[in-house]
Amino acid sequence: MTKKSKNSTLKEVLDIILYENPSTQDEIAEKLGITRRYVTKLLQPMVKKGIVRRAYILDLKKYDDFSEMFEEEKTSREHAGSYLIKDLLKNMSEHVCKQLKTSFEALLTHKKDQANDALKMDFITNNMLEKVRSSVDTAIAINPYSEFSKTVVFGEIAYDLERIGDHSGIIANFTMQESYEVDTEMMDYLKEMYKASKKMVSWSMDAFLNEKLDLKEEVMSCEDKLHQLQKKALNCIATQMAETPFEDKDRSTYYLSLSRVVKAFERIGDISIEIIDIAGEFYHNIPRTTTPERFRRREQKIEKLRREE
Repeated sequence: MTKKSKNSTLKEVLDIILYENPSTQDEIAEKLGITRRYVTKLLQPMVKKGIVRRAYILDLKKYDDFSEMFEEEKTSREHAGSYLIKDLLKNMSEHVCKQLKTSFEALLTHKKDQANDALKMDFITNNMLEKVRSSVDTAIAINPYSEFSKTVVFGEIAYDLERIGDHSGIIANFTMQESYEVDTEMMDYLKEMYKASKKMVSWSMDAFLNEKLDLKEEVMSCEDKLHQLQKKALNCIATQMAETPFEDKDRSTYYLSLSRVVKAFERIGDISIEIIDIAGEFYHNIPRTTTPERFRRREQKIEKLRREE
């Protein structure tokens, strides 16, 4: 094999590490149709030089210096510090949306094996968070001054996505732990809450990744709907709990777990609003409020009542 051909294959291996978040060398080999042994041979020098770190994370600064062997221009600071991290966030966003979908579909069909799959997906979410954090640290090392504040924001977005993954886990855990299926009336509320929260995650990430700040109006409209659905769902749970015999401990525990599912959807909505607020600050320097969304809603209600008086 010629040196040029070998370099081309190595470039493909590094691109997979950058963009597809592989967990093992077997996964890389399967994607490229080559042997795991050859992947190991290509990566060994990269690991020794610190260009590739264990858990398959690229050191972007070292990769930037090394990239001339591929007969390409070195990646710019903007590329290394922004473009690649945004691409990691895009992949993470898509994965978290899939995790949320898998969790809810498991709840919808009461399939414990599917719920278990959703919980396993959270390990990948956590790995993606670490990759973004590592890339942010590298970007700051490249340019610690003018781009510092904006680069740090990428880590905040990744952490928000990881939190959404955690709340998806609450939904999956409900299916794993509870033996009772959700009745039709309650499931109708949960279906609508799922649709609203999923839209909010997708729109808020689109706003951040592609500067579509006009989506905030759509997100806020969904948030209002989500909050109304939450009230109805919790009222439904309260009514059903009141009809449950006091001695039925299992059923009471079920309703408490179900209320946590409802709250999980609400928190996903709140985090989505945090993400779109970060987008406003990132692109247009619009200061973010430090007051959490749920407290802002409370303040708005109080202010509305005062005006009505």
